[in-house]
Amino acid sequence: MVSMFYTTDLLMYLIAILVLLLIWQYYKMQVMAGRILAVDIFDRSGVRMYLYTTPNDEHTCTACSAVNGRVFLPSLITKRNFTPLEEPCMKPTPCTGVLVGLYGAWAEARGALDRLRSNHKQGHLQLSTQEFRKMLDGSWERAVGAETDRLSMYMLSAMMDENSKQDIAIVHYAYVIEHARAVQHLMLLVPAFLRITQLLVRAERWEEALKFIEQFEAQFPSNVAGLYFPSSTQRELMRIAKTQVFKRRLMKLSA
Repeated sequence: MVSMFYTTDLLMYLIAILVLLLIWQYYKMQVMAGRILAVDIFDRSGVRMYLYTTPNDEHTCTACSAVNGRVFLPSLITKRNFTPLEEPCMKPTPCTGVLVGLYGAWAEARGALDRLRSNHKQGHLQLSTQEFRKMLDGSWERAVGAETDRLSMYMLSAMMDENSKQDIAIVHYAYVIEHARAVQHLMLLVPAFLRITQLLVRAERWEEALKFIEQFEAQFPSNVAGLYFPSSTQRELMRIAKTQVFKRRLMKLSA
């Protein structure tokens, strides 16, 4: 009698394990199909999609400009050798491009997310310039997850508005630099430093440019390497900007 109870208990445990395995396999199938994003459960950052953007200027090559405003499923960007580009960057010094995570709870972002999920086999969706602009201009600040998306939206709008709203772009880059602390935002730091410095140099706001250059150097010491640290090319860009600032200072003193 006792052995029969043990056998019954063992059978129930095996059935329970089998059911859990079936549920897990079903969940994996739904994730791969794009109907459920793994990030929805496992990623506390709340990122449901990633959007790739490049600066809206004449210095960005055609290969990088072509994918500006492209949206990706989180499951796609975790794949080995993932790149948002279809063709390699054409510049000897690579163009600045950032992959920005969004929760995206406002109408325009939800629409893009729905289209992205329905296009799950490809894993990405290309927004037109008008669609990208509408997303940025949407009422994201009144949506659920606005604080989660704030740094990402400031980064996106700054890169989009460098030419038309230079002062606002500078403010937004500065906000990103000051508040990027969460893991999902650390990848924005180096691009934000590069872009704000170039804008300030272009505007001949030398003292402000020097402040951000020195902050960059302090935050990313040249004798230290790490995840999301600047490349040697990016460090060289900041060195060139610093040289420009010092030259202008000397010219001003000698005038």
